Amino acid sequence: MSRPVYLVDGARTPFLKARGKPGPFTPVDLAVQCGRPLLSRLPVPRDAFDLVILGCVNVIADEMNPARVAALRLGMGEAMVAFTMQINCGSGMQSIDTAYRYIRDGSHDLILAGGAEALSHTPLVLRQEAVEWYAELAQAKTTMETAKKMTEIRPDFFKPIIGLERGLTDPVTDLSMGQTAEVLAHRFGITRAAADLYARDSHHRLARAQRDGSLQGEVQPAFDRAGTVHRADDGVRPETDMDTLADLKPVFEKPYGQVTPGNASQVTDGASWVALASEAAVEAHGLEPLARILDSEWSALDPAVMGLGPVLCATEIVKRQELGRADLDLWEINEAFAAQVLACLAAWEDPDFCREVLALDGAFGRIDHERLNIDGGAISLGHPVGTSGNRIVLHLAKAMRRKGAKRGIATECIGGGQGGAMLLEEVS
Repeated sequence: MSRPVYLVDGARTPFLKARGKPGPFTPVDLAVQCGRPLLSRLPVPRDAFDLVILGCVNVIADEMNPARVAALRLGMGEAMVAFTMQINCGSGMQSIDTAYRYIRDGSHDLILAGGAEALSHTPLVLRQEAVEWYAELAQAKTTMETAKKMTEIRPDFFKPIIGLERGLTDPVTDLSMGQTAEVLAHRFGITRAAADLYARDSHHRLARAQRDGSLQGEVQPAFDRAGTVHRADDGVRPETDMDTLADLKPVFEKPYGQVTPGNASQVTDGASWVALASEAAVEAHGLEPLARILDSEWSALDPAVMGLGPVLCATEIVKRQELGRADLDLWEINEAFAAQVLACLAAWEDPDFCREVLALDGAFGRIDHERLNIDGGAISLGHPVGTSGNRIVLHLAKAMRRKGAKRGIATECIGGGQGGAMLLEEVS
């Protein structure tokens, strides 16, 4: 049995840039901030949902299984089953995909699926030598043993490692995510100027969307404990120009690399939810769907070129659904790095790559930039890792409704060498 699955509504918080200290919200705080207004406007009792799924990569110690903590704080009832999932950058999309498959296969009718991440709360980690020293100190049985151990203390034991830095480094290749983007820039000839131009456009597009109200209803204000209202993504730089971007130095491959702080995604905190429903649930609760989820796909590849993940999974959907490039009105490709997005576009235009890697007859062709990330992306608004996959699906559905688009694909690269993609269709 295969049933239609509808995305009926969704909401997210503003994405707040990490500024060198823990931000005002934990992952669960963020999930609650956008979950409350979403649930309040849905004509569904909160305990009528069958399941809650939340993607979160950097779970903090005080919020083990943040999906369950969020569900309880949202008033969804003690009987609400909730679980958290982690597939790096794909976690927020994986929550939707899991819900989609449960509903499609008939076991569930109404699921709340989301992503939440507070990268500013990523813990500091002790060096391994320091961990071993503390362990041996704790095992000392006499005063003399303790005193002897204290003489072995080193100043660098008190210098922690930023956990996020290690988390964004692939343990197999030992390449940071930024270095994998540099690999793609070299492979496909992506210039620094092209990456900066793409980054500039991302900021300008998000600034325009904020001005003209395109994000209304999608972005919900967040209220912190100090009484401050956070109304909009605060990493956008409307004044960004090519001269400003050109002045920034490469971060990962000095001095000649292409990836800079200006053409890479921002480290941010944010959460997003979508409500998915079967046809029976739509009818029972009088829901008005935004879009129908038609298909999804996950792919894997060499972690050193993880940024090409979107090319593999999106192409599989296109082939399976027998669609052409012209059949897709809008695209969302998560902007991990400008060079990475541009490398994906270049790969689709490369006939040899398309034949040898994608098993196509020739080049897939050029994706029109006017159909891609039309309201900006992670370069301008940020990339809270466990949330981004959820945000791009939600935003694609909202943008399709606004533009009268028939079909769209949301896709992303995933640290560790994977990719996820989801195909949406408009609902008349």
